[in-house]
Amino acid sequence: QVQLVESGGGLVQPGGSLTLSCAASGSIFGIYAMGWYRQAPGKQRELVAIIINSFSTKYADSVKGRFTISRDNAKNTVYLQMNSLKAEDTAVYYCNVAASMNYWGKGTLVTVSS
Repeated sequence: QVQLVESGGGLVQPGGSLTLSCAASGSIFGIYAMGWYRQAPGKQRELVAIIINSFSTKYADSVKGRFTISRDNAKNTVYLQMNSLKAEDTAVYYCNVAASMNYWGKGTLVTVSS
């Protein structure tokens, strides 16, 4: 059974930093992308960052220069380093693994507030 376990969310002040982690366990074959999406209250889920084939990355315009996605293939783990956080980054962040099937984590809440 495949599981994606996210961690690292929480409350942070504007301008602060957080690092999210997502560890994938179980039999996952043919992973070609791992990424992070987010959904703010009343809004649709949106792509935040994705890493494709372990080296190609893509970011939402709103987070470019502030967020960095990385992947540890040995651990089947994807990270999202978030710096200079803003109130508008407040959302539930979801991990996604694209392989022979599409897998989602349960989400971790990030709240940016003073």
